[in-house]
Amino acid sequence: MEGKEEDVREGANKFPDRQPIGTSAQTDKDYKEPPPAPLFEPGELASWSFYRAGIAEFVATFLFLYITILTVMGFANNQNKCKTVGVQGIAWAFGGMIFALVYCTAGISGGHINPAVTFGLFLAKKLSLTRAVFYMVMQCLGAICGAGVVKGFMGHTKYELLNGGANYVHHGYTKGDGLGAEIVGTFVLVYTVFSATDAKRNARDSHVPILAPLPIGFAVFLVHLATIPITGTGINPARSLGAAIIFDKDFAWDDQWIFWVGPFIGAALAALYHQIIIRAIPFKARA
Repeated sequence: MEGKEEDVREGANKFPDRQPIGTSAQTDKDYKEPPPAPLFEPGELASWSFYRAGIAEFVATFLFLYITILTVMGFANNQNKCKTVGVQGIAWAFGGMIFALVYCTAGISGGHINPAVTFGLFLAKKLSLTRAVFYMVMQCLGAICGAGVVKGFMGHTKYELLNGGANYVHHGYTKGDGLGAEIVGTFVLVYTVFSATDAKRNARDSHVPILAPLPIGFAVFLVHLATIPITGTGINPARSLGAAIIFDKDFAWDDQWIFWVGPFIGAALAALYHQIIIRAIPFKARA
């Protein structure tokens, strides 16, 4: 037993950054920090994998809006709320779709499906500005198309009566409340993305890449439970923009800035926290 305890202590001390779960540090896998992505990478524009990834982001965001906005519409359309999926069902629709879509597209584009996630990963130098902008454009186009298909199914009159699944600050809350909810909610999401996809954890724990979509989807579910009463929950500028463009009413556009500024601030804070506090990358000695 004493020999085994020594082995555990020696294994746990192989890495300068201690981890709370000792077993994950007992592997012989070494780790080297991946190089940061360049700010501009013009060569990507000549690569099919670049456009393939953008198409994957478009399709994933299209499906995300299609399923989630239809779920919201079904809830709002039924007078007897006991016979609908309820707020919990809406939260599960958003979280479940993110889980499924991240799982399906992670190997192609990284499975962002959200400009705020893309922005956070860009700030952490996980992808180039070229790819980040392309992803955001494709995500927004996918969201617009997804919301448009929902409107086609529901019909113009019913779609407008049900507010089109648009995000806005609900009655009883201030714009500051809405902005704060979007900042904190997006921080939770993007922080989870960083933690679940951390390359250092991937090098140590082989199960991490397989399970990564699960905590990300679960984070989306929990944030929706908390903030649906405040803003309907944005934490995804593409989702908010797509619904607002198809719905196209003043009260949705009045609050639209909240669903861009809030998520981008939350994503930036999550990137900063992960890089400086969790990974301490700026303070590590360079060989």
